[in-house]
Amino acid sequence: MNAAPSGDITEVLFADVPDSDQTAPRGDDGPRARSLASRPSTADSIFRTTAFAAGGITVAIMLAVGFFLTLRGGDALRVAGFSFLTTQEWSPETRTFGIAAVLSGTVTIALVAMFFSVPLAIGTALLISEVIPPRLRSLLISLVDLMAAVPSVVYGLWGLFFLQQNVIPVAQWISYYFGWIPVFAVTDADGARLTDASQFTSSAFIAGIVVALMVAPTQTSVMREAFSQAPVGEREGALALGSTRWGMIRTVVLPFGRGGIIGGTMLGLGRALGETIAVYLIISPIFTINWQVLKTGSNSVSALIALRYGEASEFGLSALMAAGLALFLITLVINFTASSIVARSRSGAQSEG
Repeated sequence: MNAAPSGDITEVLFADVPDSDQTAPRGDDGPRARSLASRPSTADSIFRTTAFAAGGITVAIMLAVGFFLTLRGGDALRVAGFSFLTTQEWSPETRTFGIAAVLSGTVTIALVAMFFSVPLAIGTALLISEVIPPRLRSLLISLVDLMAAVPSVVYGLWGLFFLQQNVIPVAQWISYYFGWIPVFAVTDADGARLTDASQFTSSAFIAGIVVALMVAPTQTSVMREAFSQAPVGEREGALALGSTRWGMIRTVVLPFGRGGIIGGTMLGLGRALGETIAVYLIISPIFTINWQVLKTGSNSVSALIALRYGEASEFGLSALMAAGLALFLITLVINFTASSIVARSRSGAQSEG
């Protein structure tokens, strides 16, 4: 076969190649760009509609709850006015009532719970995601999730009949050595120190520990999921540069999981503020502000509602609804604050070098 000239080869190679100028759509002013818009599939449309509907229903339910509490608690709020937030006594029948005492007890129990649950949750999440061998990891994850599913009444009974008698010596020790700090002091009305074991039962300290054990599994699950998403390349890079395991965790995993830590903490705080049965079983209800967390006597908004709902009059129910509205608004503020913080501190946004 005779070799074809170079010019003929060029003609053969490009003979079947379509001319872009001939195939491209043309307008009046020349070639027109091809549209890249795509039509969503049926599955995408269904998913988008379902997601919007779920979000709208959630917001509608939240607004309906707020409207219901405002409507039912309006009578009590009109009678009490601003004193509803400053009055410690709870006596709707005499028109003297407020949530100052129960609100302070609610915050105290929640803060004690966060003091114990956050370090426990962070440590457990790091243990599962960074230390435990993979063959044991799934078992521990299942155990943590199972703990989160245990009913609160079980925690309350456990705290009442087992934990309390074992925590009282610890509370006495803290009061003896750290009683010079006002929050850890246990004194009577005259300021004399109290050491009897009966003065340390049914306290906000014990209730806070029980609530901490309740919310820690949920916090652990959120934090563990955030820690497990830390990039493998950054982990290996830190170790390759000579970092220890703790150094890698401190410079890579913890900065990447900052959003998960904040989100898990706030999620646990929201549940701690609204916990009812466990707190109701443990505390000894009082209607005075008690800043001594180790001393007998505390209260919470949710426990107040559970305690007085069955015997309340019509106006008493309105007062309880007003207390529930206050707790509802506080929880919303905490959740929205947490959302804004997490939005500015997305997991993986940055890692320390």
